[in-house]
Amino acid sequence: MPNIKSAMKRVKVNKVKAANNKATRSNLKTMLKKADAAVAENASDKEAAIRLAIKKVDQAAAKGLIHKNKAARKKSQLAKKLNG
Repeated sequence: MPNIKSAMKRVKVNKVKAANNKATRSNLKTMLKKADAAVAENASDKEAAIRLAIKKVDQAAAKGLIHKNKAARKKSQLAKKLNG
């Protein structure tokens, strides 16, 4: 445990940020799975599911949780599933 006040604060802040990042990543994975399931079932709301998944991918990339190239790749894969 750190002794310096600013280091103690950093530990707390890092813990909170790690929890937020984990939640956002988990939500992203869930949305990607839901989009895949909607495409596999040929559901009527597959376009909405893919649009939501693309939104979550963009948000994760903006926060730096995933690399921008990975985000572009995921978005391309989702669009291909929708159109092809």
